[in-house]
Amino acid sequence: MPRSTAAEIMDDPGQSEADFDAALADLARINRMTFARAPLLRFLDRVAAAQPGQPLSVLDVGAGGGDALRAVAAWGARRGVALELWGLDRSPWAEAHAIRQATPARWITADLFDLPEARRFDVVVCGLFAHHLDDATLVRFLRWLPAHARRRWLILDLHRHPVPWAAVWAGTRLLRMHPMVCHDGPISVARGFSRADWTRLIAAAGVQASPRWVLPFRWAVEGPGAAGPGG
Repeated sequence: MPRSTAAEIMDDPGQSEADFDAALADLARINRMTFARAPLLRFLDRVAAAQPGQPLSVLDVGAGGGDALRAVAAWGARRGVALELWGLDRSPWAEAHAIRQATPARWITADLFDLPEARRFDVVVCGLFAHHLDDATLVRFLRWLPAHARRRWLILDLHRHPVPWAAVWAGTRLLRMHPMVCHDGPISVARGFSRADWTRLIAAAGVQASPRWVLPFRWAVEGPGAAGPGG
């Protein structure tokens, strides 16, 4: 199953705010149903354990409607970790949706590559965003991550495989999700990754990183930030 280059409707800036808002709500619903935030929170557990009692600044790249940031905020409250949360997304509708959902984060509406080189965060995370990038841009992004993360960075994205493709195609339709989600969901899986993809892309970027397969049909790619492996 070769990696698809088909376009996703959500990447079209001409989409209306109402459609974008409805699609973000359905994507958050999918994330809850598939326990998509569990690998992110386990990662943060490890980061926090490395320096107990220290506050943590977290940037979520491609933050969408902010549901991952809301999960991180709840995690911080449970663990007693002081957090400074940031969301970055180039769509102005993303920030508006996040505000309506009371996301406890500050927002950067911009292309990620426009972020100043000196701007750094303790942790940079990225969930279900990398598959939107072509290979060359993803290699550039892999180099960008350790430059902007002081301690650790994490990509969570889809495993390209016929099983999740079929599940997403059928599930979005059975649950009567927004047409944008029904269209984009299977394409997202087809634009996802295999282990061989990650091995090749990490080597091309020349960064220190390791891919791990995690449930449900996801890849977790993690590496050290500018401060080195120990953070």
